Amino acid sequence: MSKIRFGVWAPVHGPRAAAQDPLEPYDASWAHNRATVLEAEALGYEATLVAQHTANPHFAERDQLEAWTAAAALAAVTSRIEIIAAIKPALYHPVVLAKMALQIEEISGGRFAINLVNAWNRAEFERAGLPFLDHDERYAYGREWLSIVERLTRGETVGHRGAYFSIDGYKLSPAGRFRPRPRIYLGGESEPARALAADHSDVWFINGQALGAVEALIADVSARPRRFEPLRFGLAAFVIARETEAEAQAEHRRLIALAEQDKPAKAIQKANTDPKVVMFQTMAKQSFVGTNGGTAAGLVGSYDQVAERIDAFHRAGVELFMLQFQPLRSEMRRFAEQIFPRVGKTAAAPLSSRYSEAR
Repeated sequence: MSKIRFGVWAPVHGPRAAAQDPLEPYDASWAHNRATVLEAEALGYEATLVAQHTANPHFAERDQLEAWTAAAALAAVTSRIEIIAAIKPALYHPVVLAKMALQIEEISGGRFAINLVNAWNRAEFERAGLPFLDHDERYAYGREWLSIVERLTRGETVGHRGAYFSIDGYKLSPAGRFRPRPRIYLGGESEPARALAADHSDVWFINGQALGAVEALIADVSARPRRFEPLRFGLAAFVIARETEAEAQAEHRRLIALAEQDKPAKAIQKANTDPKVVMFQTMAKQSFVGTNGGTAAGLVGSYDQVAERIDAFHRAGVELFMLQFQPLRSEMRRFAEQIFPRVGKTAAAPLSSRYSEAR
């Protein structure tokens, strides 16, 4: 069984559960993201996911961190944590994106990863005058796009003629100084997403949901043919862990009540969402706080309960838990202090002077 890993979602558009929480003022600034990721690294978290949005998908008037410039900056100020930047293929030509990925790989010393996601926010594209393809065609486009990026980031000379791209003998350098190429994550649970994950990704991200559903998804994709080493799995989840289950449930109720205040923004988001996106179809059947399934994964309870549920997911095949918290930094510390040792994770080293300065 692979070693368990924990990561945190960078606060690229503020809090994940409720935007109007008095315990966590809205802050999507670079300074807050930098401090959060540096603290996560110092605490022993092993990855951070930087979601990509050009404009805030929830509150149009509020700040939104840009994923790829931020990922490059994070690569320069961190030393151990894996930096995973999401990418919507229709926003970047594969040659340009591959070059950016290789540069961040160089800056980070081999700690960079691409998370390919099939865009769901129609407004992000249409308001910019960009085409928003049908769901399955977006995956056909993404498959061709990723096949080019994967080869370019290996340092291959790429010649390609396809439905969407024509590449004539392109080669990028430097490449391969730290490993064959940056790691590739893929999100999405539709049939085209599962097929693409099996064919071209290293890690498949599953949205937060019950253990049985996650086991079924892992079984389905694990059974598919692979040209490379076995596919690994990650899970998005929002955590509320307390000394007792009653305390955790009380905090869950607090966040549910606060999230009610965000309903007008959620209605706008729903109107902008492609109804064919499986993530939102699944999420509509569940009650939770957070994004990408959030608390539907069941990581709400006492410290022992949360640790036991994490262990069950790990035994089912989940290697990387990409976690959300609110308030983010205090709960991130609580999880490291209380849950890390309960699942056999080595305690973090003392905080670095660089983190102390960043505070």
